[in-house]
Formats: sequence, structure tokens, C-alpha cells
Amino acid sequence: MEGLNEKQTAGREKTLLAALLLSMWAPLATGLAVFMSSSTTQLADFIRRSVELFSLFVSWWFFRCLKQQEKPDPREKAMLESVAGLGVAAALFCSAVVMLILAFSRAGVPAPGGNVYPGLAIAVLGLITNTWFWRRYTTYIREQFNPVIEAQRQLYRAKACVDLCIIIALGAVAVYPGHAATRYVDFTGSLIVAAYLLWSGFAALRTVIQNGLTVT
Repeated sequence: MEGLNEKQTAGREKTLLAALLLSMWAPLATGLAVFMSSSTTQLADFIRRSVELFSLFVSWWFFRCLKQQEKPDPREKAMLESVAGLGVAAALFCSAVVMLILAFSRAGVPAPGGNVYPGLAIAVLGLITNTWFWRRYTTYIREQFNPVIEAQRQLYRAKACVDLCIIIALGAVAVYPGHAATRYVDFTGSLIVAAYLLWSGFAALRTVIQNGLTVT
């Protein structure tokens, strides 16, 4: 990779692969948790994690392809970096739209109930993990800017903030199960998460444009 020595490149690839492998279990675990509760936030979280998993795979694969090329063609390099960045932006936008649709479609249903503790535990673990990756990618960017790594930094910053919102929403349901107010907490939590995902999606898209959008 341009501007990086072999050790630095290997370290970034390992981090991308670790992020991908750790994210593989999240959609399955969250999906199982959805069946145990009726939380809008938790259902939207399952869809979000599934879309993000695909984005992580694209970023890791493109970074690996660029690494294997000693002197990559500048246009091909720019195209792969742009597609990786667009993949992150698309994942964020898609997650935001899905969350908004679910929030408004279920706004009139009774307060969420069921066992939300599995989802809450997953969100706590997600916050810890995603915060670590966010800080890791931030360190990489400070050492040497790379569009693929920057897209991942933005993604994990959003993922950490979303997990925090989910913890608050599900925590309210866990503390006051069946309370009428929890319906509004769940709905408000979904709106906050959707708004932040949209903002993060625009930030990721702006980064791609600033670094020269190339997709053909």
C-alpha cells in the first residue's frame, strides 16, 4: 500500500479481517434476540448489523486486493477505494432508512415487551468492541491517511454511538417492562439512531467525494 511499510499494511489488514470475523456472529445473535422481544429498536438493529457485515467484507476484500499489487494502477486503486467508501455510506443510509420505516410503522403498537436482556447484552458487547475498533482505526489514520481505513473509522464511530442509543432504549424497557413510556423511549431511540446514521452516511459520502469519486 502506498505510504505504508509492509508491517503497517499487514496490521491494517489484520484489523479489517478481525472486524469482519467478529461481526459475522452479530446478525445471527441479534436475530435470535429479536424473536424474544418486540422492540422496534432491536429489530432495526438486526437489519443494520446485516447490512454492515456486507460493507465490512467489501472493505476488507478491496484492501487485500490493493495490498497484493506492488504497483497498483492509480485509476483502479481510486476505483476500489471509492467503492469501499460508497459501500460504507450505503450501509449507513440503508440502515437509517430501515430504522425510520420500522419506527413509524410500529409507532402505534403497544409498549415493547418480552425478554430484551439478550439484545441488551449484545449491545453492551458491541459498544465495547466497536469503540475499540474506532480508536484503532483513528490511530491508523493519524499515522497515515487511507480512504478505506477512514471509511471504517467513520463506520465504527457510528456503530459505537448507535450501540449506546440501543443500550439506553433497551435499558428503559428492561427497567420498566410494559410501561407505556417505554414505547416512546423505543420510538425516540430509533429516531435518534436513524438521524445519526444519516449524518454518518453523508460524512462517509463526503469523504469519498473529497478524495475523488471514481467508480468506472
